[in-house]
Amino acid sequence: MKRETDKVIIAATLILMTIGVVMIYSASYIVADQRFGDGYYFLKKQLLHITLGLLVLIGAMRFPYHYYRPLVYPLLILSTLLLLIPLISGAGVEAGGSRRWVQVGHFVFQPSELAKLSLIIYLAYFFSSKVDKVRTFKVGFLPPIITGGILIGLVLKEPDFGGALFLAAILFFMMFVAGVRLRYVLALVLASMPLLYLMVVRVGYRWNRIIAFLDPWKESEGAGFQVVQSFIAFGSGGLWGRGLGKGGQKLFYLPEAHTDFILSIVGEELGLIGVSLIILLFVLILYGGIRVALEARDLFGAYLATGVVALIGLQALINMGVVTGLLPPKGLPLPFISYGGSSLIVSSAAIGILLNIYYRSREV
Repeated sequence: MKRETDKVIIAATLILMTIGVVMIYSASYIVADQRFGDGYYFLKKQLLHITLGLLVLIGAMRFPYHYYRPLVYPLLILSTLLLLIPLISGAGVEAGGSRRWVQVGHFVFQPSELAKLSLIIYLAYFFSSKVDKVRTFKVGFLPPIITGGILIGLVLKEPDFGGALFLAAILFFMMFVAGVRLRYVLALVLASMPLLYLMVVRVGYRWNRIIAFLDPWKESEGAGFQVVQSFIAFGSGGLWGRGLGKGGQKLFYLPEAHTDFILSIVGEELGLIGVSLIILLFVLILYGGIRVALEARDLFGAYLATGVVALIGLQALINMGVVTGLLPPKGLPLPFISYGGSSLIVSSAAIGILLNIYYRSREV
């Protein structure tokens, strides 16, 4: 495994992309035909996303990771500006009551995805260059909190509560790994609890989601509808599944089945075996990522690889938790599987960075 880490990561990523394409086609054909008059609409767009993603992956794999050091602050500034664009009236693309997207030509991009990667690169750079002061409040704690807080605040304004919480999770995870004093982090978390409580309780749809999470069957015709339909999909799939393309929940029962809840369709059509295969592939990527972090040539590479592991691993874990009812709905896609270009391209870039760190660690 040690000498084949790159091959395992590449193979697992490509297999996940392939499964994603097949399942997106299966989950979206009827919806696409009804909505756009073209059953292949989402399939064709996802194939374009994958092409772009693979090009980005190859580019990031060949780009020496230490060259990101001088790009840290330009990337942060770019991410901040892109997050501001959807907040400007008429400038962003609105969907579902939120402005989270920027349209460039025919391509719609979600700036919060780039913000995740920019934050990881910044934190890797910051903590690797402040090793002797990382346990101090003024230097090791305050700057990353302020920087991360700006990005989190802008994502909250879209509003994207789930995306903001995910950025916060990456921030706290990397602070913990870097050795920031735990009492500072815990104090901040405790101080944030009243604000989080108010942000949930005073926003009707968020509170309804919490109620539905606690008892989805009670809200099966309302906020719990999507989760209940997801349960039905998993339950009807059993061990081996109903067969590829034979699932019924995608037929206008499970909303947007090709996006955040695509794992439910996998469970229905490919059964526990198919879901287990996807979990195994993510485990292989994460295991390979941890090995890369442990064997990196320098602390910057180690922290960068750790951030990539967090980006892929936490997102996959949260998505799986949501579709199985273990976590409240967050609106996070399943990396490499769910339909969407922004997440796929950023995740591909992250894998490319991980591979570059691995190859650099093998140089004599």
